[in-house]
Amino acid sequence: MAELRTRFAPSPTGPLHLGHAFSALTAFDLAQSAGGTFLLRIEDIDAPRCRPEWEAAIRADLRWLGLTWPEPVMRQSDRLAAYGAALDRLAARGLLYPCRCTRGDLRAALSAPQEGVPPAGPDGPVYPGTCRHRTMAGAGPQDAIRLDMARAAQITGPLHWTEGCGPLAGPRTASPRDLAAEVGDVILARRDIGTSYHLAVTVDDAAQGITLVVRGEDLAPATAIHVLLQRLLGLPTPAYHHHRLIRDAAGKRLAKRDDARALSLFRAEGASPDDIRRKIGL
Repeated sequence: MAELRTRFAPSPTGPLHLGHAFSALTAFDLAQSAGGTFLLRIEDIDAPRCRPEWEAAIRADLRWLGLTWPEPVMRQSDRLAAYGAALDRLAARGLLYPCRCTRGDLRAALSAPQEGVPPAGPDGPVYPGTCRHRTMAGAGPQDAIRLDMARAAQITGPLHWTEGCGPLAGPRTASPRDLAAEVGDVILARRDIGTSYHLAVTVDDAAQGITLVVRGEDLAPATAIHVLLQRLLGLPTPAYHHHRLIRDAAGKRLAKRDDARALSLFRAEGASPDDIRRKIGL
């Protein structure tokens, strides 16, 4: 049986809050209980928003919580060549096309008279396919790169993965053809950073040998996209555990801008790691 390997992959764009603590501790505890490995990954491809001081704060908070991990950690900013190689493999199969649409173009296209309301996928309203006729031969530096989901559906069968962990784990299935309608042609490389969350997380999880992806339930709708990319790139499919979210008193999901629940403030007020565990129900 393969070693259980989990990860916590924060972006150094702000302070960790109680929701981050819940996700990191859940991933760490699952790995520890199985005699496996917990990994830290720094998702720093959004360079304008990432700061070294935030990364240092992330490491300090995690160590204060009692988490340990192997060094050196994987950094997405060091992995652009790997993402480019994955894009080249998909392009060679005719699965990509360049897109020059701006946000204004998309708003105009989606607001045009049509039947019903444009469906929304994990990345927002489903792209209407304006640039689908273009080929990668005509791609320019200002283009985003999209996955032709309908073409991908033609070469893949049903998608399968396991959701949950332990005795509550169960099989999940998705149809690539349904993804084409419900998700649309997702962006795999943004013009400003050369990759996207969907592509980077898929390539990195495989590179780190992650066997159980632990993340919030808000990311569950993206899982079928990642399993499809794994199939297209010949990568292994891990199991997924999408945990509950930590919310404020009004029931709103915590965000990095919610500094009132930053772990550093709890530390400054004299809280202990056990206090944090009790506060988030672990």
